[in-house]
Amino acid sequence: MTTTSATRFHLSRMLPRDPAQPHRTASTLELFFDLVFVVAVSIASAQLHHALSHGDFVHGITSYALVFFAVWWAWMNFTWFATSFDTDDWLYRVTTIVQMGGVLVLAAGIPAAFERGDFTLPVIGYIVMRLAMIGQWLRASRGAGELKAATRRYAFGIAGVQALWVLFLFIPSGPFQIVAFVVFALVEISVPVFAEHRRQTPWHPHHITERYGLFTLIVLGESLLASANAIIDARNELDSFVPLISISVLTLVVTASLWWIYFWPPHHKAITTFGRSLRYGYSHYFVFAAAAAFSAGIEVELDVLTGESHLPHAVGSLTVAIPIALFLLGIWWIAIREHADSVVNTVIPLGAAVVLLDPILPIPVAITAAVLVVIVVVLVLHPPVRRES
Repeated sequence: MTTTSATRFHLSRMLPRDPAQPHRTASTLELFFDLVFVVAVSIASAQLHHALSHGDFVHGITSYALVFFAVWWAWMNFTWFATSFDTDDWLYRVTTIVQMGGVLVLAAGIPAAFERGDFTLPVIGYIVMRLAMIGQWLRASRGAGELKAATRRYAFGIAGVQALWVLFLFIPSGPFQIVAFVVFALVEISVPVFAEHRRQTPWHPHHITERYGLFTLIVLGESLLASANAIIDARNELDSFVPLISISVLTLVVTASLWWIYFWPPHHKAITTFGRSLRYGYSHYFVFAAAAAFSAGIEVELDVLTGESHLPHAVGSLTVAIPIALFLLGIWWIAIREHADSVVNTVIPLGAAVVLLDPILPIPVAITAAVLVVIVVVLVLHPPVRRES
């Protein structure tokens, strides 16, 4: 099908995009959209840092997992819709900017969600985003042809789940609230399965994986920025600059290695079927969450060094090691293992396990950095294996 055709009011008819369109790349609007989401990711990471630094592990990690799900899922909804129906006309842009406003409202409510289990502002932000998203799906249904039923199932499914999130506000903070969140989240991620079980909307493999790659870059960049700011803030708290210089160098090495590892495999080959695209999209929750949690761990390490946190050194090191191990295992499972030889498929899971030994060294992040450099060297010596599609 053609992408769009001119209509009244300077609008384009929203038709399914060609999944084989050559040179399809992320638009500037999509990049702008991602930057707004990084605000929410940054706030969630900062709240995780404060919770971990004070030893509030269960509450901090649980709150982070819940809040990050809300951020990630809103990003997912827009990203997969855009790969299928992006028109880039004025109404599409305005609707997308409205969604961005909803993200900022969600971000403003993250501290209250962490501290008191109060999700009022995040849910209000979600209402703004989801009403805009419902409008997009209904607009797409007008020109979707044989995909009309799928687009309407999306619209009605999103509306139904949003009603559940409004009811969620009336559930008191505590264990039952967490259980309800998990149940509603499972219903939420079932909407695409319900909508596309008969006929799938067209996704562009290179475009969608580029979108994931760009968001990973932004999150890693935000982690590097947060870590750098924390190191700068800590310089007046220590008598010697040596620990700060060590952490600075090791943080850069780790971040660069994570980038290298993430972009080693041909990601577009990981979403050749609907089931594989679900695995790719959903598993990225752990990759994104781990990348964002990495900076929180570095900040906890610095708090331990400066005496701002009374956590044992080993516990502080684990706040860095665990997110990195999760990142490695996640990207290996999603995109690397099917395009790697036996050496790579041994080194990466083994490396993730060895990273968890980092707390035994007095120099923070040292084992982690060394392991990641070894993994990068192995990847250079063992390029991706070509397999038949």
